[in-house]
Amino acid sequence: METILSRENMMAVLRRVVANKGAPGIDKMSVEQSKPYLLEHWPRIREELLADRYRPAPVRGVEIPKTGGEGMRQLGIPTALDRLIQQAMHQVLMPIFDPDFSASSYGFRPGRSAHDAVLAARSHATDGRRFVVDLDLEKFFDRVNHDVLMARVARKVTDKRVLRLIRRYLQAGLMTGGIATARSEGTPQGGPLSPLLSNILLDDLDKELERRGHAFCRYADDCNVYVRSQRAGERVMASLTRFLAERLKLAVNGAKSAVDRPWRRNFLGYTMTANERPRLQIAVSSVKRFMGKLKPVLRAGRGRTLAATVKDLTPILRGWIAYFRLSEAERVARDLDGWLRRKLRCILWRQWKRPAARFMRMMQHGLTEQHARDATGNGCGPWWNSGERHMNYAIRRAFFDQLGLISLQRELRGLNHAA
Repeated sequence: METILSRENMMAVLRRVVANKGAPGIDKMSVEQSKPYLLEHWPRIREELLADRYRPAPVRGVEIPKTGGEGMRQLGIPTALDRLIQQAMHQVLMPIFDPDFSASSYGFRPGRSAHDAVLAARSHATDGRRFVVDLDLEKFFDRVNHDVLMARVARKVTDKRVLRLIRRYLQAGLMTGGIATARSEGTPQGGPLSPLLSNILLDDLDKELERRGHAFCRYADDCNVYVRSQRAGERVMASLTRFLAERLKLAVNGAKSAVDRPWRRNFLGYTMTANERPRLQIAVSSVKRFMGKLKPVLRAGRGRTLAATVKDLTPILRGWIAYFRLSEAERVARDLDGWLRRKLRCILWRQWKRPAARFMRMMQHGLTEQHARDATGNGCGPWWNSGERHMNYAIRRAFFDQLGLISLQRELRGLNHAA
């Protein structure tokens, strides 16, 4: 605890927490707003932590859509003070646990990323392991058994004050609708400590897979084991289901888990081809989720300039293509480019509103008078018109290039060539 609360560690923590910002907890106090409070009260808080008297505040419950679009995920947002303390603990505990974690564990670890996990998955399939045991843990963060987790933390942490503080964070109430509900299981997502605790618990699974000699990739609670036959995969699925239930008190979601070909499953948003040397592709579900993320920005664009909409789209487009840069999916990127340009043309058609205004715009963009009259008098809706020849001729790709609209196809091609 003294190491956690050392001046050097706390100064590094404060810089990091301020840089990360984050939503306020139940006290509605942002990290920036909490600075005066911390300056005044930190000596008392530090003394409470050293004397094992500190009690965390309940976390603020927030529901967000799951990445797969199936239901909602419960987050627990700690107060700025508790976020600071959790981060201080994380920075001391991570170097203690991380060196002994499995080389096949990639989530929430320094120097490792989802890209490393995806490349490892492709490597296993290339090596002839053409079946995957795709494990989905049922409501993992909601079902973590506190006693099982704390037993694993206690293997390397001997300071009872730290152990008791971790348990208090696990048991801190969840505040929803003004009512705090106590927690007897689960580790709320949203705090800095939660990802490390999940890796500590699931390290037992990693070690069991290593003991059995399996090729696998795990990123947080997403775990894929690569085997050479359907029969072997079914044996692994059955034995791991028993192991997780008996050893870690975790359940496998039978509806979402399967033994299948890697190219029929998704891993971290990617899939792969069935070639002898598989190529990485973007999963269909990832494309649909991406389009869904763009739609609110496009809807908001109806009452704004197109340049403002493109500016709002840019960071989303850059982030998406940066994540999927490992894929060889120019065709998917080309189709998305075409869909996005059509959505933007649809916005323009709506903004022009009246036939006379549309006629003048068509003329300004190079259509003949007759062609412009035919285009504006067709009686069809904005989406139909946005995909027709007259709008494609009037509002060409060069127009969007001048606005600064990113071409996903060009970006992906450039990244593939650079690689």
